[in-house]
Formats: sequence, structure tokens, C-alpha cells
Amino acid sequence: MMDDVYDLRSLLFNIVDDVTVKLLTGTPLENQIGVISFGLGTFVIVNVVFLLLFFSQFAILWIERKWCARMQDRRGATTALRSLWVGENGQTAGEWWNMLPFGVGKPVGAINRWLNSKFGNRDENYAMVDRVNNRSWMGMPILPGFFQNVADGMKFLLKEHMVPQRADKLIFEVSPFLIVSTTLLILGLIPLSSGIYATNPELSILYIIAIFGIAPIGVFFAGWSSNNKYTLIGGIRSAAQLTSYEIPLLLTLLSVSILTGTFNIIESIHFQHSAGAWNIFLMPLGGALFLLTMIAEVERVPFDMPEAEAELVEGWWTEYGGMRFGMLFMAEYIRTYAACFLFAHFFLGGWHLPLQGTIGSIELLGIGSLYLLIPGAVVTLVKAWIVFLVVFVMARFALARIRTDQILEFGWRVLLPLSVLQLVLAVIYRLWLFDPTAMSDSVAGGMAWDAYGIPYFVPIVTTIFWLAVFVLMLRDEDKDASPERMFHVQTMQPAGKHVPGQE
Repeated sequence: MMDDVYDLRSLLFNIVDDVTVKLLTGTPLENQIGVISFGLGTFVIVNVVFLLLFFSQFAILWIERKWCARMQDRRGATTALRSLWVGENGQTAGEWWNMLPFGVGKPVGAINRWLNSKFGNRDENYAMVDRVNNRSWMGMPILPGFFQNVADGMKFLLKEHMVPQRADKLIFEVSPFLIVSTTLLILGLIPLSSGIYATNPELSILYIIAIFGIAPIGVFFAGWSSNNKYTLIGGIRSAAQLTSYEIPLLLTLLSVSILTGTFNIIESIHFQHSAGAWNIFLMPLGGALFLLTMIAEVERVPFDMPEAEAELVEGWWTEYGGMRFGMLFMAEYIRTYAACFLFAHFFLGGWHLPLQGTIGSIELLGIGSLYLLIPGAVVTLVKAWIVFLVVFVMARFALARIRTDQILEFGWRVLLPLSVLQLVLAVIYRLWLFDPTAMSDSVAGGMAWDAYGIPYFVPIVTTIFWLAVFVLMLRDEDKDASPERMFHVQTMQPAGKHVPGQE
């Protein structure tokens, strides 16, 4: 009952299998039909899922651009799709289609002229278009600013790439591809639903951890090979930061695996539904640790120490230009996007809807059936976008970047002990509080976290307890009251008055 209604994977495999049987029957390859069909089917589904994940990434670029603009009381990018054929403010690129290769210029130009004649700058039949001029189609905006992300990507393709004169050219050129290729591998393990995924290895959680650990090597190589002291500093900072935060991340994901009893992403998502509670209500501390370590892993504010635009220009990728810079920029956002998906899967029930069992069982006017017809892939995408907006975008503008020593100290002295504590709690919950006999794969799900005859007792008490702890810790009114505060966090003396060794 937990399987996705929209099983795209089975559909594509069946289509490929039928086509392969028809084409190869009666040929020398007839005995290999099964192997060939499986290979082609895997190739098709991998590409379909990858394209769905990759192009849905443009949504987070648009979300961040527009939301940051609204937080600064401005509109942000407003270029509309209609600007592709009518220009902006009366300015056009001329007959740009004549510069397109492979003879596609003429048909593109014909389409452009048709669009301009139908939805151009002047149209007496539509007063709104006549008055607004060329700001949008029929006076109504179509995702204003969304397609500007596409234009920015094209801009990177047209810019010149230059290698510093004394750089290590081979490593300088290879590093971006090492970073991007390992980043793209992460997308291959992320399922959109139980019926839309590229591959599903048994140890997919460990595989993702390993892939996240490869990119820092490319980052360090990129900073070192540029022959620039600022890029080298950025690379060293990245190596130090990612090392200190990967251990808490590993322990947090190990806690998730212990609680769900599997190293497989899809099985961990199904466990949350079958057990009757999302992991965020069973391990709020683990959710907070995962987000903090992931923000550090993808080098976002306030943990953007390796880039540090204010002091290192662009950190370890300062010397990169053109599409190399665009690839590194893209890789950072892909890693951020992957982090949002992983949080949605590990802590928010993946593609399962909120209160799916309760609402799904309502038979009045078919409300439950309609609720369950919502595609799981859409639910996953919406959850990932919300996590990106609420956590990554808000943190970027609500928090200031902290110092190098504070970042490392926070990772080793705070997050590491807390991740060990979460690991112990996960073991206790799994061994003593979990009731495996109450698991259910039905639409309603199970009730494996009841206690004392009270439904959902364990997640309710756990959530209330940790919310109280978080509120108590955030109410830091007297900064001098706690002697256990990290000694580098608050400066008590004016600059220049410190004596080394006597802080």
C-alpha cells in the first residue's frame, strides 16, 4: 500500500522490454534480450530521474533570488520569458538567431518574429500590453526572474577561461571536473518516490557519505593548484572545516540507520510510515545536527569560511572563470539541493504526505482517495524546496559568518559530543522503546511508538522535551553566566589589548 501510484520506473522498464523483444527476436542477440533490456531500461530511468532532479534545481535558484530580494525590500530579478523575443525596455540583441550554429537560426528567427507579432511591444487589441509595453506577456508576469537563471548560465558559457601563468595546469583543469562529477553522483542515489528512482543499492546511505567526502579533495587541489595565496588559504580552510564536520554528520546518519534499521534510503523512508512517526519527531536533535553539519559541508553562510567573499574574494575558486566558475557554482547548489532532499527523506518522511494515514482513511466525498493521488515526487520536491527556503536561505540572511576558530571549535567541542549523544539515544529508542509488532505497511501506517496505552507517546514526549531544550538554550540573555562557553566566542577586551596565552 505504500508503493507510489505513479510507478514511472516500472512503466519505462516495461516499454523498453517490449521494444527490445520486438527488435531482437529472431536475431543473433535473442538469447541476450533480458540483459540488454535491463541495461537499456536502467539507462533510460537514470537519465529521466537525473534530468528531473537537475532541472528542478532551477527552482531553488529562483526561490533564493526572489526571497533574498524581498527580505531586502526589493523585487529582485524581473526579466520575464517574453523578454526573450521582445527584449527589455526597448533594448534587443538584434537578429541574434543568425549567430546560432547548425542551421537552426532561420526557424528560430521565424518563431521569434511570430511571437513578436502576436505578443510584441504594441498591440491595439490589448490595452494592457500597449500600456505596460514589454514587461510581461499580456501584462501578466510569467515567473518573473526565473528565466534569468538560464541567461546567467548561458553567460558563463560565453566567457573566456584563463589559466594563471604559474598555476599547475593539469590539476587546475581537473579539479572542477572532480568536484562536479562527484557531486552529480549524489543525484543518482536520491529517489523522488518509491516508483521514481535511478538506482537503489542496499548501502545507499554509506555511498552518499562517501561521495560527500570526495569533493573536499578537489576543493583543496583547486586552491593549491591556482598558485594564489588566497585560494590556498581557502583550500586549507575547506579541508579543516569539512574534516571537523564530516564526523558529526557520519554519526548523525548512523543514528538514522540504527533507528530505522537499514542503510537503504528507500527502506528508511518506508520505515517512518510503517512505524507511524517521522524521524524528526523521534530525533529532533539529530535533525538539527544534520542541518548544521550540512550547511557546513556545502559551505553556506554562516559556515562559508572557505570562500569568505569579504576577505578572500571568492576563496578557493578565485582564479576560475567562464564555465569552470559556472560548474563550481552549480556544484555548490547541487550539494545544497541534495542536502535538502536528504533531510526530507531522513527526517520528514520522504514522499509520504503529512497525516497520510489519517486523511487517507477519510471516505467522505472521496477526500482520502484524492489526498493519496497527490504524486509522491511532487511531495518530495515541495519538501525539499521548503527546507531550502526555511533553513538555507533564511540562515544566509539571518546569521553572520563566524570566525575560523569558532567554526572548528563549534564542530569539535559541541557538535561531535551531541552527535555521540544522539547515537546513544537512537540505540535506546530502537532497543527499548520501539515495538516491531505494531508495524504496518497499510495506508494508515503503524503505531510502533506507543507507550503506556497512549498513541504516539514517544514522539510527542521527545518533541516537547527537545523543543523546551532548544528554547532554553536560545534564550541566552546573560552571556557571562556560563563559564563553559567557548572561550573564543565572545571578545571581552578591546582589540589590541590581548596578551597571548592569557585569554
